[in-house]
Amino acid sequence: QVQLVESGGGLVQAGGSLRLSCAASGGTFSRYAMAWFRQAPGKEREFVAAINWSGSTTYYADSAKGRFAISRDNAKNTVYLQMSSLKPEDTAVYYCAARIGSLYEKDKFGSWGRGTQVTVSS
Repeated sequence: QVQLVESGGGLVQAGGSLRLSCAASGGTFSRYAMAWFRQAPGKEREFVAAINWSGSTTYYADSAKGRFAISRDNAKNTVYLQMSSLKPEDTAVYYCAARIGSLYEKDKFGSWGRGTQVTVSS
């Protein structure tokens, strides 16, 4: 089973940008669809974005469209989330997740990292 480690979180002002990374090990990375989720304090975890095994197809939550971009580098076993025009409501712990299968089945992502904190100040 693939192991995932997120990095790149931090404190940023509203309107700023961050790039999150998720490094995978222990599996054949190019077999997996990858996704980013987030969980704000007191709220349920929510889907942010997903990408298929090759990087040719992406899928975004409405809240991420036009501001966030998911990408992957299979040679580096890494998936990225470029976040721009950040808002205070983007504050959350961001998790990456993996599954062998469709990127569209959000509830079936079964391998999780420990998360990285993103805090957006107003």
